[in-house]
Amino acid sequence: MPQHRNGRLVAVVASVAVAAVVVGGVVAYRQAPQTGGPAAAPLPGQSTPTPSTTPSKTAVVTPPLTPSLTPPSVPSKTPSSAPPGFTGPTKIALNLTKLAKGRDPQVPYLVGRVIRGGPGGPITIPGKQEIYEFARTASWVYAVVAKGVGTELIKDGPGDDQVERVPDVSAVVSSADGTTAAFSTTRTGELGQALKGGVLYFDEGLTQQKLNLPAATKLRVLAVVSGKVYFKANDDETGPSALYSWTPGAAKATRIKADSPTGISRDGRLVASRGLVSDGGSCTDIAEIATGKRLWKTCENTIGGFTPDGLTVFGGPAYLDGYCSRTASALDGVTGVLRREWSSCFLQTVPEDDQHLLYLADAENGQGEGNGQRAIIRCTIPTGACELATPLTKASVKIGQ
Repeated sequence: MPQHRNGRLVAVVASVAVAAVVVGGVVAYRQAPQTGGPAAAPLPGQSTPTPSTTPSKTAVVTPPLTPSLTPPSVPSKTPSSAPPGFTGPTKIALNLTKLAKGRDPQVPYLVGRVIRGGPGGPITIPGKQEIYEFARTASWVYAVVAKGVGTELIKDGPGDDQVERVPDVSAVVSSADGTTAAFSTTRTGELGQALKGGVLYFDEGLTQQKLNLPAATKLRVLAVVSGKVYFKANDDETGPSALYSWTPGAAKATRIKADSPTGISRDGRLVASRGLVSDGGSCTDIAEIATGKRLWKTCENTIGGFTPDGLTVFGGPAYLDGYCSRTASALDGVTGVLRREWSSCFLQTVPEDDQHLLYLADAENGQGEGNGQRAIIRCTIPTGACELATPLTKASVKIGQ
């Protein structure tokens, strides 16, 4: 079952409870990328971009400075730990009520029961059940909703008679190009215990392929990348989950050397996976999928995913507990160095493009205030500046998978 069902536990995509320190007295709302404007502020040295309805898939990387061949005549200053292009404090405190409104999210998002953004126009999810998560392709919308003590998937197409329902669906994702989707089912008992048996679906809108996994428990799809479906599953109810890839049409899936995976890079090259979990938290490894080689690890943060170019990973502190994550972090994807740490009340994280992260955040300030209001906020990785992507509201708000 989706993690949203578990009371006030937070979703992995990026959450956790720890207070952050404001460095140099800088407050995020004073760095808003675009006060009341339609678009996020340009990076240093760039002109203001024209708002696009589709997030950029091209990596935007500030080129390194060309080193001089002649030594300086005077001692140079100690170099910054951040590469060129990163400015402002590492740790930033946010107050959602004081953030300026910027452009709308450039990926699919939900307010109430209406899905906006991404390919196609607004579409309303039928019914009144709680919506746990959703994904969107060019022609179809897929929403995981409550169904009795379990869940079901509502698949809504372009025609009035193209609504389908699939029982027991626990998770759904779409491909980066918006052409395909994948979803998974998992069985649970009346008391919420995990039962064996699940099905993995690869969906192209009008055609569908599936893989039966009768021995799997806690089956959950993670990503559709380069024609492959990545998912995790357990051999039993208590053990760590294993990572698998499946090529639609193949008779079986391939096991990948990574336990408790939390994210797959957009090119299918890297995986983030959690190690041993204890009362003090856990460590996350970044490794190559093809070889299993570990590139680096962090025990200060839990990594939930990658920006499209793979140059930044995002997550939260190592200890996951409580209603929301009190900090959200962005780390260098190559070295693991912490670049940003925002503090607020975070419930979900999705990359908008290479340089912007979208957070579903609650205005709750740790003292029971906020009046139940939520918003999607946009934070710029190179500057740390944040803005509202949607207004604060008491309606249900979510970002697409």
